[in-house]
Amino acid sequence: MRGKMKLIFAAMLALLPLSLGAAEEGGGLDMKSYIFGHVGDSYEWHITKVGDKDISIPLPCIVIDDGLHVFSSAKMKENGYALNEDGKLVNAATMERPLDLSVTRNVLALMINAVLLVTIILLCARWYRKHDVLKEKPTGVAALMEPVIVFVESDLIKDVIGPGYRKYAPYLMTVFFFILVNNLMGIIPFFPGGANTTGNIAVTLVLALFTFVMVNLFGTRKYFKEIFWPDVPVFLKAIPLMPVIEIIGVFTKPFSLMIRLFANTLGGHIMILSMVGLIFISASMGALVNGAFTFVALLLGVFLDCLEILVAFIQAYVFTLLSAVFISLAHPGSEAVEVVQDRKQ
Repeated sequence: MRGKMKLIFAAMLALLPLSLGAAEEGGGLDMKSYIFGHVGDSYEWHITKVGDKDISIPLPCIVIDDGLHVFSSAKMKENGYALNEDGKLVNAATMERPLDLSVTRNVLALMINAVLLVTIILLCARWYRKHDVLKEKPTGVAALMEPVIVFVESDLIKDVIGPGYRKYAPYLMTVFFFILVNNLMGIIPFFPGGANTTGNIAVTLVLALFTFVMVNLFGTRKYFKEIFWPDVPVFLKAIPLMPVIEIIGVFTKPFSLMIRLFANTLGGHIMILSMVGLIFISASMGALVNGAFTFVALLLGVFLDCLEILVAFIQAYVFTLLSAVFISLAHPGSEAVEVVQDRKQ
């Protein structure tokens, strides 16, 4: 099975340059614009295309440029603004970027997903408030959420952090479900889904910064002692080689969280879009070739969609797990530290 998959991918990669050339000559699909138009941010939410007409939802632009300006993205030119080559809003006269506080597609998607998450949690809490869990089993949303919540709290947060886990459980639970909801909504190909929120490095940067603050704000004296005065030979402290390495490690940990979530989510979106794009760029190569590409692209597209659902859970789990590990390492003596030390020995 693995050999067949390799042959299929090899054949598609071999034909991809030919199909791209045919698409360009025939004025077909611009693959670069197609992919990055979907995974990138924008000042409108494109819904669909009917004939030559694009159906989009214009979003509010909020800029500070010699005062506060609020206008619809559909009236950008009338207000003296335009988009540069990178798709960023600039002053049409000076081509300089103002302070941009606009509600872009990713911002709106984050708002929608946050409201969705809060609604799910409140519905779950409402059931528990009105029912006795000792006498009846959960139903509806509560039945769906309870096993996931118990799994994350007991098998992930509690086992990693140890006795003091309750202090950090609200943050870690919120991170897990926030990433999960955004990942799942990003797979849905129609409004209000499809936005590449966790594949946007600005979003993953903020999530990583939250973990960075949680780790260093609540770190113990022993944690900071291990950073600035680690238990190593004196000459390594005097150089000081080890303190520099430890300080760098403080920043590389959240950096790895940021890049891991961003790269995996973005890569998944690009793979799915590439499979769909093969159908259109092979349209000018004849019915036989286009039919073969369509059949293979649909099969791989469905497979990648199912894989992305699994990846959505895995990435939320990994981000939460590593955040819990970093928090536990800031509290020497916890179970996670003992496990790490045993592995080093």
